[in-house]
Amino acid sequence: MLGWFPGHMNKARRQIKEALPEIDVVIEVLDARLPYSSANPMLAELNHHKPVLKILSRADLADPERTRQWADYFNSQPDTRALAVTTTQSRELKPIAALCHELAGHIRADRDVRVMVMGIPNVGKSTLINGLAGKKIAKVGNEPAVTKRQQRIRIGHGIALTDTPGVLWPKIEDQASAFRLAASGAIRDTALDYVEVATVAASELLARYPEALRSRYGLSEGDMATGDTALAAIARKRGGLRSGGELDLHRGGEVLLHELRQGTLGRLTLEGPEDIRLVEELRAEREARKAAEQQGAPPASGE
Repeated sequence: MLGWFPGHMNKARRQIKEALPEIDVVIEVLDARLPYSSANPMLAELNHHKPVLKILSRADLADPERTRQWADYFNSQPDTRALAVTTTQSRELKPIAALCHELAGHIRADRDVRVMVMGIPNVGKSTLINGLAGKKIAKVGNEPAVTKRQQRIRIGHGIALTDTPGVLWPKIEDQASAFRLAASGAIRDTALDYVEVATVAASELLARYPEALRSRYGLSEGDMATGDTALAAIARKRGGLRSGGELDLHRGGEVLLHELRQGTLGRLTLEGPEDIRLVEELRAEREARKAAEQQGAPPASGE
C-alpha cells in the first residue's frame, strides 16, 4: 500500500471541497493509457454528483481500440461524457466548450458555465488549460505536482475554468494501480523502488503487448519468460552490462520506463474496463475480511 500525501495536496483537497458547490461541471483529466488508475477516488467523493466530462489525455500514446472501449464505458454512466484528446492539439479541444454547456444544462445567459478541472499530478491538466485558453496560463512540466494552487481562468465560449493542483489520494490500496501510476510518471520515481516498477511494467507489457517488447529490444523467447528476465535482457542490450558481466538493472529500468512514457514502444494501454471488476471484487473481499475480523468472526469460506 503506497502512502503519499504532501502538505500542498492536503490544502488542495480542502480548496476543492470549498469551491465545488459553485461549480456547474467538472472536467476530470485522465491518462488514456490508465483511465482507472489515474482516476482519483477522493475526487469522486468530493464531486457531489456534479456532471463530469472525462478527458482521456495522451490519446496519441494509448491503444486506439482500448480508448474507444473506455469512452464507451464512461459515456454509459449518468451525467458523464468522455472525450479522447491529445492536449497539445488545439483542434481536438474544440468540442470541450460545447460538451460543458451540454452537461451544465440551463445556465443563466448573464453568466459563464463554471467548470473545475481536476486530475492527479502529471496527467496533462495544465497543457489542456493552455490549449483551451489559446495561450500559456498554467505552468507545464513533466514532473508531478507542478501546479501548487487554484487558478481561475476565463477562456471564452461562455466558460470560466478553475484549475486545481494535481491531487493524489492518501493511500493507494490497489498495488497494480500504484505500479501503473509509477510507470507512467504520475508518482515520483523515488516513491517506489525503480527496478521493481520497471519489472512490473515489463510483466504488464508481456501480458498485453508482447510483440512491442520483442520487436523494440530484440528479445528471445527465453528473455520473455518473466518481467525479471525481460528487464535483464533490456539492461544487457542497452548499455547496462558492467565489467565482469554484472547487470545494471536500474539502467534497464531507465530505458524501459523512458520509452514507455515517451510512446517509443508504440500506442499502449495498461488496463481496460474489465480490470475495474477485478479490483472491485478484491476490495469487496478485503472489506468483508476486515468486517469479520472486527466482529471477531472467522472470514467466510473461500476468502
